[in-house]
Amino acid sequence: MAIVSVYIEEGCITCDACEETLPEVFHVTDDTCYIKADVRLDGGYDRNEGKAGLKLETISQFEDDIFDAADGCPVDVIIVVEGGESEAVVEEEAPAAIVEVVVPEPAVEETLELNGDDLGELLSAGDRSLAILFGSQSGNSEALAAKFSKQASNYGLEGTVYDMDGFDFASLSAMKRVLIICSTWGEGEMPDNAEDLWQVAQRASTGSLNGVHYSVLALGDTSYELFCESGKDWDEQLEKLGATRLVDRVDCDVDYESMAAAWALDAMAALAAVDGTGVFHEDMVDAIKEYVAGGDEGADGEDGFTVPDITAESIQVEISIFRYDPEVATTGLDTWVCAMPGHLSLLEALRTIKSTHDGSLSFRDGTSDDSTTAICVNGRLVLPGLVRLDSVAPTRDGTLRLRIDPLPGFEVVRDLVVDHWSMERRRESTQPWMIAATREGAATMQGNIGLMEPNVATALHSITDFGSPALLQASSDAVPHANGYLGPAVLASVWARRNDPRSSVTSVGGLDEILGSSNGIKAETDLTSIRRQNCSGLVVSEALLDAKTHVLEREAYNGRHGKHVWWYTWTVKSSGKVNDTVLYRQALGPIGLIGNLTSGVTARMMSGFTRTGGDMITDMLAFIAPPAGIGKMPRQFNSSVNNHHEVVAIFNELDGRF
Repeated sequence: MAIVSVYIEEGCITCDACEETLPEVFHVTDDTCYIKADVRLDGGYDRNEGKAGLKLETISQFEDDIFDAADGCPVDVIIVVEGGESEAVVEEEAPAAIVEVVVPEPAVEETLELNGDDLGELLSAGDRSLAILFGSQSGNSEALAAKFSKQASNYGLEGTVYDMDGFDFASLSAMKRVLIICSTWGEGEMPDNAEDLWQVAQRASTGSLNGVHYSVLALGDTSYELFCESGKDWDEQLEKLGATRLVDRVDCDVDYESMAAAWALDAMAALAAVDGTGVFHEDMVDAIKEYVAGGDEGADGEDGFTVPDITAESIQVEISIFRYDPEVATTGLDTWVCAMPGHLSLLEALRTIKSTHDGSLSFRDGTSDDSTTAICVNGRLVLPGLVRLDSVAPTRDGTLRLRIDPLPGFEVVRDLVVDHWSMERRRESTQPWMIAATREGAATMQGNIGLMEPNVATALHSITDFGSPALLQASSDAVPHANGYLGPAVLASVWARRNDPRSSVTSVGGLDEILGSSNGIKAETDLTSIRRQNCSGLVVSEALLDAKTHVLEREAYNGRHGKHVWWYTWTVKSSGKVNDTVLYRQALGPIGLIGNLTSGVTARMMSGFTRTGGDMITDMLAFIAPPAGIGKMPRQFNSSVNNHHEVVAIFNELDGRF
């Protein structure tokens, strides 16, 4: 007794056991197991419920493995049909009769209607290989072949690129889908890498490529008499050998990119409509184009504009969340260790914890870009709906550790919820309404409108183009410690209004007073913390620096802050070094004072400039009794400085008042 056929009964649990044992015969899908077409006499691709016979070479090569696969099936749905050797031979001798009875071609056409389920089956079932052969002299055809091979997956095809040089022409007959991309060399000649294959193709017998579906892209130059001749030769020869042209050849000039892209869209859609048995379903071509153009797999454009897979495997996450209960005035951290997909947003993670672990957890919920949802994660200020779990911290020891705190600089209401009213009160104190000036305009059909230079309008818009005022406010190091400080979000709006040509003179004067007040821009310690926020932070920090410079210039560097900055800048520029009012050298008393004449320190002492703003000389100890200056301020050594424009930031970093 010998194996005649094998088929799959109902009840397959798609466990992959048979495919792992014998992938040459069995293929497991999401729904069931199939017997591959290339091992069956009828060429069908299904569970083989018609019990079509297996090819003799398959039986002789895999007989024992087939029995092993059947024995290893946990639900015993793999049925092996045994019979005499003559039965298998008879089936081998009359394959045409089996094809007509078991898999009539019209039935296949009828089952593949234009609906999503059948389209998905067509693009995933059976042999989905696509051979892309290139003949290239300068590399253009090779580059296109590689590009289209990447795009093939969008059409459910497995693209493989073949250099014509060394390609076995005999293997072409077994390929169902073929793309030829060939350039023309010299006066209508084949490229060097295609010449040998072309000679073999010319000697091939008629009908040797029956069952092959193809299309040709020809590259050439219209300045030559024989334009795209090599591509034309391949197109005619493949048809002569029995291959079926699905899409007409396209002949490209030196500017070939757009024409080649359009050809690829048509050619790959048509070839994708060739099923695993080699049958072309013309009525499915438009559905495939629509699927590729508008589906999730990709879109038209350079290199297909393939939409990346943004899903990620589950990772172990240790999330520690700040908790505050206003009723009992207690604070602390609650920690959860759980498995979550890495692509989950922080906001979704909070929702998950709330719904599955602790329903009392409080946080501001909203859309992904809701400006009020801002929180602090591992020291970073973020909008949680726009940040993935796996992007906020590195995974160490297989665990992602996150600490989530409320936004700094605001009063905490409960858990991660903060009160934004303090920022709103400060914004209201700046009278954020427009007091317009009379200015020139233009008469239009809609009436008179004011004019503004495009660069001015762009600059004004960029200053206030930040997604979350609360997040920007919290990015300042000064906001959590200076109760009256207006903050960067409020001051950025003030500065934009102050530079708006539509603001009246009276309004500009009032805005200057706000900027120069004790709670204005001079109260900002360091703009670096704002600058390192997202892209809007860079623009806002530069705008605030301009505002600070404007205030100091307007006051002619008068007042305590202005004088300190002016002297600090002057002495650093003159000495080339950063040093404070009292240095180690001044512990020597009068001698040290004289020794510092050239460094600028003495000038600052005599002018009454100190880092803390206090009196320079409190008693004679600073002049006559070593160790002079101890206790007044930390001892510092001279440090060279090259970028003098940074001294204001250095001063503010040292000066705790600002």
